[in-house]
Amino acid sequence: MSSSRGMIRSIVALGGWTLVSRGAGLVRELMMAAYLGAGPVADAFNVAFSLPNMFRRFFAEGAFNQAFVPLYSKKLEAGEGAEDFAQNAFSGLTAFLIVFTLIGTIAMPLLVWAMAAGFVGDGRFDMAVDFGRITFAYIGFISLFALLSGILNAHGHFAEAGAVPVLMNVVFILAMLLAAHQGWDMGRTLAWTTPITGVAQLGWTLYAARRIGFVPRLRLPRLTPDFRRLMVNMGPALLVGGVVQINLLVSRQVASGTEGAISWLVYADRLYQLPLGVVAIAVGTVLLPELSRRLQAGDSAGGREAFNRGTEFALLLTLPAAVALVIIALPITEVLYQRGAFGPDDTAATALALAIYGLGLPAFVMQKALQPLFYAREDTRSPFRYAVWSMVLNAGLAFSLMPWIGFSAAAWATTLSAWVMVIQLWWGARRLGDETRFDARFLSRLWRISLASAVMGGALWLGWGLLQPMLDLKAYRILGLALLILGGITTYALAALTLGAVRPSDLRALRRQR
Repeated sequence: MSSSRGMIRSIVALGGWTLVSRGAGLVRELMMAAYLGAGPVADAFNVAFSLPNMFRRFFAEGAFNQAFVPLYSKKLEAGEGAEDFAQNAFSGLTAFLIVFTLIGTIAMPLLVWAMAAGFVGDGRFDMAVDFGRITFAYIGFISLFALLSGILNAHGHFAEAGAVPVLMNVVFILAMLLAAHQGWDMGRTLAWTTPITGVAQLGWTLYAARRIGFVPRLRLPRLTPDFRRLMVNMGPALLVGGVVQINLLVSRQVASGTEGAISWLVYADRLYQLPLGVVAIAVGTVLLPELSRRLQAGDSAGGREAFNRGTEFALLLTLPAAVALVIIALPITEVLYQRGAFGPDDTAATALALAIYGLGLPAFVMQKALQPLFYAREDTRSPFRYAVWSMVLNAGLAFSLMPWIGFSAAAWATTLSAWVMVIQLWWGARRLGDETRFDARFLSRLWRISLASAVMGGALWLGWGLLQPMLDLKAYRILGLALLILGGITTYALAALTLGAVRPSDLRALRRQR
């Protein structure tokens, strides 16, 4: 039990840093919305910025780390050449990134066309190509950062890597302030700032890695049995990442035909990524090495405990966040974004996308909790099969619904396909062993968490009506939103304690384990 509490503490620590990072990221997005609105420059930069991030999630945080972390964690547990394996993996990834960055920069017009064919024929296309050639170098720095983060996580050092993304947002904020003061072109400033943030993040993580004794030494990669095993395990995970990125491409393609739609989706994405990043990424990051170590040690009971407590904790935070995003999407978007170049029409469209994404938030979180059950067993093939079906559904829904409901088809397709993915992961995990089963405590608390979230939703609806006069006044709308959110949090906390969704003994136990 104490080890599961330690895991929850790790999730809380990583989630805390992620919250700070996403908070700084929200400030960054608010400034971008005020300076650029949802116009052509914003569309072009968002596409250019998404390209290196898409491939980073695909290669580094996706396929590479999902294959690397379980192998590295097991080598650490067994004391079998973990250092040499990590050095070889670092050198291999570096060599690949150098070649890939050069190819991607040369092929930028093709990449922009693949991401946003609706840009062809207007100024957004050339602008996105120009920005993309500047931003694409970011993939090299951030991918190596992702590998080093995996090493730190395997050693139980979650906070060091979790704190680093704060740097990116701080650098962006400072760059925008400087550009506004100096009168620089804002779009080009944002493009050049992107690789600079990558250098800052990689530099900090190199320093953190040195503190645990890992100093990367570049060398020619060796095709050792372990490296071949890594490549074999990467194959299906690479395909899974490819499916996820195809879903992203579908969303961008559906939205690119409407000016401003890509930016609406991006701004909505940033808001729902706040709870998603704090909870889902933290849970998934901590669970994967935890389950890998327990499987290596043959601790089935401990693995089940870790899975259930991690998932329970994730839903305790995620379900109320999802309800809030659906119920008060409009006042959240209006208060946070509507200023400067961001008008009422942009607010309405962004709020619609945010509410739709909110419906899918629990599914996105559950994916992060269920996937480590497969990856910890080095089973990357099953998630790939499930992802293919979800991809087909996503593309079918997006393109078939677009003529009827416009750009929001992309958000609906993303949410519905995410739930299909969760159902497949849950059903497939049933064959993996007892540690994948939900225990009695989880099932007992799930309905209590759901009911407490519903009570909070009712309170938010009533509170929105009561605070509407304050929300309509520019001078007081931030205070009004803060009171609305505080009232929702308070209602949920009281309902959760009353219904037994969380118990005082849980909090006391965590404090004793500090």
